[in-house]
Amino acid sequence: MGMSTTTEALTPVRSGVKAKAGSFLRRTWPLHLMLLPAVILQFLFGYLPLGGLVIAFKDFKPYDGIWGSKWVGLEHFKFMFEYPDSKQVIINTALIAGFKIVCSIIVPFVFALLLNEVRRSSVKRTVQTLVYLPYFISWVFLGGILNDMLASDGIVNSVLKSWFGLEPILFLGDGTWFRIVVVVSDVWQQFGFGTIVYLAALAGVNPSLYEAAEVDGATRWQQTLHVTIPSLAPIVIVVGTLALGNILNAGFDQIFNLYNPLVYDKGDIIDTFVYRTGILNGQYSFGTAVGIFKSVVGFVLIVIGYRIAYKLADYKIF
Repeated sequence: MGMSTTTEALTPVRSGVKAKAGSFLRRTWPLHLMLLPAVILQFLFGYLPLGGLVIAFKDFKPYDGIWGSKWVGLEHFKFMFEYPDSKQVIINTALIAGFKIVCSIIVPFVFALLLNEVRRSSVKRTVQTLVYLPYFISWVFLGGILNDMLASDGIVNSVLKSWFGLEPILFLGDGTWFRIVVVVSDVWQQFGFGTIVYLAALAGVNPSLYEAAEVDGATRWQQTLHVTIPSLAPIVIVVGTLALGNILNAGFDQIFNLYNPLVYDKGDIIDTFVYRTGILNGQYSFGTAVGIFKSVVGFVLIVIGYRIAYKLADYKIF
């Protein structure tokens, strides 16, 4: 008796939910229809090709096809860790990406604090626009400029020789200098965007905090130290922890347009290594295995980063 009563009571509720869902679909079907081409394209070019990852577990031969090639299991993954170049490539990637992440947090943070102290809004907007412009320049273009500027007879070496009497430096031919150039040029291109993020966070700081600090006799430096920086701490934590997922993304576009065989030992990263071995040398299965390894590590680090951001800064995706 009780069971039938409960079922009868739930029936109108279910009917009401179905009616609301039907009403919602009738109102929003044009939007769903508009979204359909994008969904189809994403499925065709984003999800359907994922089936090709199976070649990482096969001895893929183009003439045999994906399904006709011999299954070898985890052989390519074992070879990846035994291959001497693979270990160095992973180290290069982690070092370059790590320095990029650290610098891309510190430099925009400091610059945003300095720019926030500028009182003339016209100067502030002009500087903000100028530092943001490089973000829109392609690395194909920037790579050509840097190759010309940092060549042995380029403008930088010419200045060093004529002004300081120094011998030409192989900025793009020496591994150590190459890493420095990569990190510095990446920070120069990207820090304008990061500055905007921190300036947006600064705009949300409660002005009454500064007024209270000023009443207490705090100087501008003390206000920055005890009000501004603590207010920016949550966004710094979020940016830093979420950047963990990019620890194996050292920037293919940039490295590819700057590196050469002279700096493979210290400048070759996972993406360029996969490009050379997988595409140029025809080792498709091995290149795919390296790419899967990078993706899995990146996924794990992204999950860890979100968990850390949630714990430290109460950051939630939804």
